[in-house]
Amino acid sequence: MHIALWIVQILLALAFGASGLLKLTLGAEELIANGMLWVETTGIVIARLAGAGELLGAVGLILPAALRIQPRLTGYAALGLVAVMIGAVATHVIRGEYAFIVMNVVLGLLAAFVTWGRLFAHPIAPHDEVPDHGNPG
Repeated sequence: MHIALWIVQILLALAFGASGLLKLTLGAEELIANGMLWVETTGIVIARLAGAGELLGAVGLILPAALRIQPRLTGYAALGLVAVMIGAVATHVIRGEYAFIVMNVVLGLLAAFVTWGRLFAHPIAPHDEVPDHGNPG
């Protein structure tokens, strides 16, 4: 289960990291041309906020767990991405863009899996709680 969670964390981090970078670096016209039609009605500021949230979530899926510094933040980052996907689904429903909802639901469910796994089922111990197995120092 631990390996499955890491695989999902990495895949989600890649997906949300790439999506976040696009939203933070491309202009409104370029985002719309790349299929993010919702930017027409929400505007570039909302796209930038969503991009920042996705990029921070991507970093949060990996760094706290990998460094074992506040590793529970990984579960909370995943929970934040669930919230982002709920917002995405709501936006697409309002706009009648039902074809986009499937991907948002899949990503949201995967993020929910990581939330459950890292907060409840298989949390990662912080660095200071990891046994040193008798190593000097």
